[in-house]
Amino acid sequence: MSLFDWFADRRKGQFVGKVTQESEESDGLWEKCPECGQVVYRKDLIDNCSVCSNCGHHNRIDSQERIRLITDPNTFKPINNHLTPVDPLGFKDRRAYADRLRESQASTGLKDGVITGTCKVNSIPMALAVMDFRFMGGSMGSVVGEKITRLIEYSTKEKLPLLIVCASGGARMQEGMLSLMQMAKISGALERHRDAQLLYMPLLTHPTTGGVTASFAMLGDLILAEPKALIGFAGRRVIEQTLREKLPDNFQTAEYLQDHGFVDTIVPRTELKETLAKILRLHKTQEVKLETNA
Repeated sequence: MSLFDWFADRRKGQFVGKVTQESEESDGLWEKCPECGQVVYRKDLIDNCSVCSNCGHHNRIDSQERIRLITDPNTFKPINNHLTPVDPLGFKDRRAYADRLRESQASTGLKDGVITGTCKVNSIPMALAVMDFRFMGGSMGSVVGEKITRLIEYSTKEKLPLLIVCASGGARMQEGMLSLMQMAKISGALERHRDAQLLYMPLLTHPTTGGVTASFAMLGDLILAEPKALIGFAGRRVIEQTLREKLPDNFQTAEYLQDHGFVDTIVPRTELKETLAKILRLHKTQEVKLETNA
């Protein structure tokens, strides 16, 4: 029996517990909130940015919907959309990595787990990267790292503010060290962006974990987060076993991180676009003042 089969047999008899991750799609006219159980007309839910009007639960949305909510209509222009992942290690666990890639590409319509481009927010130009959790858990492989790095370099060259919407389980294990290298590559590009005195904002959504949290998700000039988003590096169980103590119930939530200084502000999705526009206007005004004084 292989190691993978042994783990699979072990898990068969284990109780999984409450499932909090909502389904990605629904074929019906109604949606049931996974948090409070409220039944909502699906069109009304979408019109409210997929946020439950009863309890404020933020349902997971895909990258295309996220772009629609953030940007002015017809202003988003994708760049580096041709980059496609490969299988440099010939990796295989229970299934081949190449098969997993093809399956994710077919189900999402994406080439990899991030969309990058330029846009306008209330007529203000901005560079934008949006990670998509549907694509292999939003994991950061070589293409994700390359696309984000190129976007940062482009925004530095064109003197654009930058927003990265983070949604990830961390580095992509199927690419090994090549995936971990993306953390340093992106961080270096962000440092050059900062040297140019340009604004960088990460938006941490549910979930933002692993190597993404350990790199560009926490390097922003202003770190934003959605309410109750899971944000962390290692899993809760691993930390509890290491520290040998019980962690608070709200540990690794956006609210907990804000209380401890890791997140600057929590922005409800329904208020995100206006909040971004205000921040961009303030930053633009500051840039003009600096140029005038120079």
